[in-house]
Amino acid sequence: MKIRLDERHIKAGATAFLVILCSILVFFAIYRIKAVEEILGMLTRVLMPFIYGLVMAYLLCPVYNFTVRNTYVLLNRGKRRFPRSLTVSKALGTIVAVILLFVVVIGVLWMIVPGLIDSIIKIIEMLPSSMSVLQDWLDEKLIHYPQARVMADGLIDNFIDHATVFVTETLLPEYTSIAIGISEGVLGILNIIKNLFIAVIICAYFLNSKDTFAAQIKKFIVAVCKEDTAEEIMQGAAFTNRTFGSFINGKVIDSAIIGVICFVCMSIFGWEYTLLISCIVAITNIIPFFGPFIGAVPSALLLLMVDVHQCLWFLVFILCLQQFDGNILGPKILGESTGIGSFWVLFAVLIGGGLFGFIGMIVGIPVFVVLYAYMSRAVNRKLEKRGFSTNLSDYKVDKYRIKREKRERQKRGRQKRR
Repeated sequence: MKIRLDERHIKAGATAFLVILCSILVFFAIYRIKAVEEILGMLTRVLMPFIYGLVMAYLLCPVYNFTVRNTYVLLNRGKRRFPRSLTVSKALGTIVAVILLFVVVIGVLWMIVPGLIDSIIKIIEMLPSSMSVLQDWLDEKLIHYPQARVMADGLIDNFIDHATVFVTETLLPEYTSIAIGISEGVLGILNIIKNLFIAVIICAYFLNSKDTFAAQIKKFIVAVCKEDTAEEIMQGAAFTNRTFGSFINGKVIDSAIIGVICFVCMSIFGWEYTLLISCIVAITNIIPFFGPFIGAVPSALLLLMVDVHQCLWFLVFILCLQQFDGNILGPKILGESTGIGSFWVLFAVLIGGGLFGFIGMIVGIPVFVVLYAYMSRAVNRKLEKRGFSTNLSDYKVDKYRIKREKRERQKRGRQKRR
């Protein structure tokens, strides 16, 4: 008997084969989780320059597009047609984007590194005198409480003794291990610098070739998927790009404005470490919800070494600045780029930070917004197919509102009977 295989049988067989293959791979990944983690770590280290380069290109893409668009219009103004205007525009856009990248990185390092080194030196110099001042202050305040005074003196002496023992018995004998650790740290820094240098080159290539890459991906999607599916995929990609771009660019602008406000106010008040603390506040403010408080902790500790009153007033100032940013400035700049409630913002930040650290806290919100939008769309489609309403207010159960409506109906009923 001759067996005929049509396209339907071939698709079913290929689907079954892929399901079995994916099941085997998932079982292997769970059974050999340590080996999978090592492989993923190795791939991450190898691909790190590409990851850096793609992130740089994505952040610099608005600057690149703006430069290319305006340069192309300028070169072809009126009836004049420049023969290689697009090539020149792309080259100029790449140069401007790379120069801006170097200016931002060098500027941030110039503002942070000298102030950080200076603060560390001052802390080392001020630590003995600060401990004696603290002890004198405690003796003055606790003069009427001898037991508490003895306890505080014991705690301070215990801290000094432990610090001395740590330096003499732990730090100095293990200078070889410390030297090895420092050398490994230096090699790690050199490796990061190498990756960043390669990433800049990848960023330049990607900026010039992004239109070609987008066309190739679109061509592949149209060839593989049906027309409706391909259209949905491209609309989803555009929505994802718009969500990430509006949130990240808006958050960077918002943090820059907060840093400038912090610098101006601290300069007016005459507080110490103005430039360093303003940079810390601006950088940590990129993290939604927790950013201002994360930046306030090291900044307050720096001011605490100088003056207790400056530290306390700075904490009050940061609280007011956070309220201004969260209620006035942030909504004005970000607008409706999130579209989710405060609870889900907190949820996305915590989950993203727990899984991927600092980067996860930043991109957790746009990732959650995209997933939330896709899930809401799928739920609404299911409801529409079944003939139900997609309006959220139709599904709210408000006991207070129900009781009020019931009382009003009873009241109307009594009025009719009268």
